[in-house]
Amino acid sequence: MKAKLLLALGLAALFSSSAMADDRYRERPPIVVSPDLAAPWLMQLGAQPQARQRQVQQQRSMKPQAVVTGQRNYYPAAPSRAGVARQAEVQQPARTPVVRRGIFGDNSQVQQVAVRPNRAIRSQIEPQFLPQMVAYDTKEKPGTIVIDTNNRFLYLVMEGGQAKRYGVGVGKPGFEWAGEHKVTRKAEWPSWVPPQEMIAREAAKGHYLPARMDGGPENPLGARAMYLGSTLYRIHGTNAPWTIGSAVSSGCIRMRNEDVTDLYGLVEIGTRVIVI
Repeated sequence: MKAKLLLALGLAALFSSSAMADDRYRERPPIVVSPDLAAPWLMQLGAQPQARQRQVQQQRSMKPQAVVTGQRNYYPAAPSRAGVARQAEVQQPARTPVVRRGIFGDNSQVQQVAVRPNRAIRSQIEPQFLPQMVAYDTKEKPGTIVIDTNNRFLYLVMEGGQAKRYGVGVGKPGFEWAGEHKVTRKAEWPSWVPPQEMIAREAAKGHYLPARMDGGPENPLGARAMYLGSTLYRIHGTNAPWTIGSAVSSGCIRMRNEDVTDLYGLVEIGTRVIVI
């Protein structure tokens, strides 16, 4: 009995394997691809042939609605890919222009600062304003200081028709002056007490000066000062050496700190100063 059962199971397994082998080589139905190239490929491959054919027929049967114009009716043509891209660009909201902001906010609202006349814009002193020995024909005695405000030079008269020449800054327009005085006082790293006239004048322009400033590198009088007679004018240094060679002061004669220090050591109280 058991032998018959085993024989029956073996025959059944043999027939089923042969059937599966035949099914493996059976011809499969072809894949139908939609002629509508705009349809997603995944939908085309996954749809049943009959359902996909009905969908294509429905799309072909659909007619575009007529557009009524003033002259005649027409049916719009199917948009091309380029047309669709342009339409998408038109439909996109306009981008807000980017406003670059600096540390003070919108740069478009920042006003440009006007450059003051006669203010030097160079960052280095010009070579002709550096100290140098030059031939100088004059009748003045050695030790006399002659200041040529037009050419921005200070001459310390020496022996033998020579002079030591320094570059200087002079009074701006409206503050020019000429005359003869003597050095009545000398000071190292002098303090600065602006005259009341200067304080009021600068305040009217929106520049507020201190009533007094101690001597130091930030002081406008610089490293040394030589006071001229009983006037408010001085030969002094500066914390803005790039202004040498320009007409920028309120009448004082300014020099580089290293130059005024050199002159300070060569000049005594009572030295004659001629400003031309």
